[in-house]
Formats: sequence, C-alpha cells, structure tokens
Amino acid sequence: MSDAGNYTAAQISEFIRDALASAGMPAGDAAKVAGLMADADLNGSDGHGIFRLPGYLKRIESGGLNLTPDIRIERERPGMALVNGDNAQGHLVMSYCAETAIEKAKTTGVAWVGAHHSNHAGPANLYAKMPLAHDMIGLYVAIGNANHLPPWGGLEMLLSTNPIAIAVPALDRPDVVLDMATTVAAYGKVKTAAQRGEQMPEGWMMGRDGNPLTDPAKADEGFLLPIGGAKGYGLALMFGLLAGTLNGAAFGKDVVDFNADFETTTNTGQFIVAVDIAAFGDVDGFKRQVDRVVDQMKGSPTLPGFDEVLLPGEQSHKKRVDREANGIPLHASLMKALNATADEFNIARLDQR
Repeated sequence: MSDAGNYTAAQISEFIRDALASAGMPAGDAAKVAGLMADADLNGSDGHGIFRLPGYLKRIESGGLNLTPDIRIERERPGMALVNGDNAQGHLVMSYCAETAIEKAKTTGVAWVGAHHSNHAGPANLYAKMPLAHDMIGLYVAIGNANHLPPWGGLEMLLSTNPIAIAVPALDRPDVVLDMATTVAAYGKVKTAAQRGEQMPEGWMMGRDGNPLTDPAKADEGFLLPIGGAKGYGLALMFGLLAGTLNGAAFGKDVVDFNADFETTTNTGQFIVAVDIAAFGDVDGFKRQVDRVVDQMKGSPTLPGFDEVLLPGEQSHKKRVDREANGIPLHASLMKALNATADEFNIARLDQR
C-alpha cells in the first residue's frame, strides 16, 4: 500500500489532541503534546509523530501513564536541575525541562537539566531546537524506551538506541541540527517498515545467528547494530549513564519495553543542555561564522555518486518546507490504524477534518 493522502499539521494536531483528550488527558496537555507530535511529522520524523498515537493511547488505557502529573524540580543549583516527571507523557516532561534549562542559561550561560520518571517524548530534535529561539545551542540525550542493542560482542539486550540531538543556530542558512541514534537505524524505522510491509536494508539489524536480518516482522529474533561498531556501543553506554543512571532513571536491565508492556512505569531518563551564545561572544558574529562553515561544507567538490554535500538537519529542513506547502503524507496502513482509533474514541476521522 502507498500514501493515503496528505494532511496539514493543523489537521494532524487537531486529531491527536481530540484523541488524547477523549482518552482522559487534560485539554491543555493534550494540545501541547499534539502540537509537538505534529511538528515531528513536519520534520519528517515519521516514526515519532502521529504514528505513535495508538501506542500512547494504549498506555493511557492500560493505566501506564499519569494524566494528572506533578512535574517538578527535585534538586537544583544555579546551572542545573533534576526534574521528576511523575510518569507524565514525555513531551510534557521534556518541554518543562527545556524551558527550565533556557531560563537558567540566561543567568549561568550553560544549564543542564535531567529528568527521571519521564516517558517516550518523540524525536530528539524537538527539544534540542527549543533553545534556538533564544539564541542558544541545544543538546539533548535520551534513554530509548526498549533495549534492542547488546553490548559489543554480547547477546543480551542491555542497551537502547539512546539518541542525541544537537542544534546550532545559523544566521541566513538553515540551522544545523544533528539528530541521530547510536544504532544504525532508530527502532521507530523498524516499526514503520513493519506496518508498511516493507523490508529493512541490510545493516540495520542482525539475527542472533550472526546473519543480516531484513524482515521487520522478525525484529524480536535479532538486534539493532550500533553505528561505528564498538564506538557506537560506547556512545550508547555513556549516554545511558548520563541520561539514565545520573538522573536515577532506568538503564540496562531496568529499561521497560514500552512496545510490549503498556502498564509498567518506564522511568525514562533524558537530559537537555542549553548554551547561551551571548555568554561566549557576539551572537550575530557566531551565527555569521556558522553560515561561513556551512558554505564551506556545501562548496566542497563531491565524490562520484554524490550530487551535493548535506549538512546535519538539511534533509529534515527540506522535508519541512515541502510538507508545510504540500501537506504531510500518511501511509495507507497508518490511516487504517488511525481510523480505528477515531472509531474507538468516537472522534472525527482525519479525512473528515
């Protein structure tokens, strides 16, 4: 099956908001989560936008999510804070953390805010980009919500995709935004491939027999591969210690597979760092230098087979521009699931909006 049509971010946000509100999430929180999920789809993060809605709703129905949380700072110093997410939807927790980091960085220059008892929060770039509006650099790291990676040379699933995103503002060029998993592919891409009935490229996953695994329906029979071999494993481990262990969040064997268990509290850990560029020098001067570096990279002669040099985040930026103009394409298999969601929660279907 192919795309079932294009929809605006407003239509998608409204649908998500109505579904979450019908499931019992307070209206303001539902609108905030919906806006961030639709933004993920605008950026081309198809495995982290409306695709995730049925799973989120199932967690709510199963009692695995706190719909009336007290998100709060537990520990604090001028340049840091530790936030208790109180098992709220991760988008709410990380928005709170980002806002806290930004406010602190205005005074301290750099602020680090970690969270425990959070939940899945969508793509990493959503939060790394929040400081950009304040002429700040953002850095975000999270514990993935299921272990799909063994330690290098091992077989036991003790690590997750543990993504990182770094957003650096430019002046006249698109902002430079790195968003990557420590695995070759994020597990969300495996899930979307399974829903669409597509095969995975070789190199995403390996079976326990040591052979490439390309059928996403058999993902449980193998594991994701780390980027750069042992180096990717090392990054996943260190990010886990910083986003999980340091915050008192789940890591290693304590990580709950939220794809299979919708009731147990995940105690997801994340952190965000905001860096005030003004603390280091002239803001416009820095952005102008970023533009200069971007132009140097883009001006590099290309190898055979390459049409251009791409910067981190450039493809997402192009997708956003296209989707803002032409709408967000949704696959027919996803639309089938969303129609079932609409019927279950007695809200208007997406194609009726």
